[in-house]
Order: sequence, then structure tokens, then C-alpha cells
Amino acid sequence: MSDGEAAHNESNGEQRAASGASVAWWHLHRRLYDWVIHFADTPHGERALFGLSFAESSFFPVPPDVLLIGLAIGAPKKWLRFALFCSIASVLGGVLGYCIGMFLWSAIGPWAYAHLGGIGLTEANFLKFQGWYERYDFWIVFTCGFTPLPYKVCTISAGVAAISFPGFLIASTLSRSARFFLVAGLIGWKGERIRPVIEKYFNWFALGFMAALIGGFLLIKWLH
Repeated sequence: MSDGEAAHNESNGEQRAASGASVAWWHLHRRLYDWVIHFADTPHGERALFGLSFAESSFFPVPPDVLLIGLAIGAPKKWLRFALFCSIASVLGGVLGYCIGMFLWSAIGPWAYAHLGGIGLTEANFLKFQGWYERYDFWIVFTCGFTPLPYKVCTISAGVAAISFPGFLIASTLSRSARFFLVAGLIGWKGERIRPVIEKYFNWFALGFMAALIGGFLLIKWLH
């Protein structure tokens, strides 16, 4: 890491520390966010990114994008490496979520509904996803992997519904890679200037992209 990158990360670290100090202890989600992003200023950033991406696919509430952005800003020339790490770990975590749904959910489901509803693991969400799988299968996984829809609910409910595992794996790989390579690539291209735009508008952009993609397939189907 160059002296300029080190100074930049040190400055970011000071700003984040000051921000974290002002957050009330009961604001758990914000404190988790601050804890995640602080790894961008440590030598453990890549390992933390891999672990976070893996965990977020089945239970952790903070998306890996926040750390991916921080790392790519600190070392923009490594954006491809960061995106690859993030994508591989997320897909592997998705496989874990699928296995949890298929083999363990009948035993742990009631406990998860009672204690993990705050991260989207609710009975209502699972019933909703079950209905979607009966009609759309591959496209539900792809949409959840790319957009703000809860991917962890998708991976576990896909296992509960026992949808095709090869289809699940392909959809997860394509969607998660598209999301993370896009985020890291924009940072590598525009650096710090693009960060506020990504953080503020990326979810809307992702939803718009999916709407256009689905609309295109519906148009092709209608024309034929």
C-alpha cells in the first residue's frame, strides 16, 4: 500500500471512529455497519470481506457491499480481486443457506421465526418465496442475488422448497457476480467520487435493471 493510500485510509478510519462514537449503543444495525466498514482500514480487510460475504448469504444482516466499497476506494487497482473474493464467498454462503433450508429448517425454523425476524427470516416471507418458486424458480434467485431483496431468505427458502440445485447455483453465481463486479468496477473507475451515488441510488438502479431485464424477456415471449 502506498503512503497516499495509507493516509487516505487513516483519515477514513478517523472519520468512521468519530461516527461510531456518536451512535447510541441500542442502534445495533448501525453499530454492526460501523464494525464491518472499519475492516477497510485494517490488514484483515480481504479476509473480513470473504467472511462477511459468506455469512451474509444465510444470516448476517449487513450486506458485503459496504466493505467492498471501502476496500476498493482504499486500493482501486485491486477492485477485480475484491469483487472476485466477494462473489465466491457469497455463492458459497448461498450454498450453505440452501443446505440449511433443505436439511435443518424443519428443526430450527420455529426458533428462527421467533428470533431472527429482524433480518427477514419471517414465516410470511418464506410463504411468499415458496409461492414465487412455484412460478419463477431461477428468476427469483437471480433477482434476489442482484437486487435489495433479502438473499439470505432466498437461499434458505430455496432449500426448503427443494428447487433445482444446479439452477440455484447458476442463478446465484451470475447475479452475485454481476452485483459485486459492478459495484467494485464503478469504484475502480471513478473512485471516491462515485461512492455517494452508489450508496444512495444503487438499490434503485438494481431494481430498474431487473425491471428492464424482465420486461425484455416478457416482450420477447409476447412477440413469439
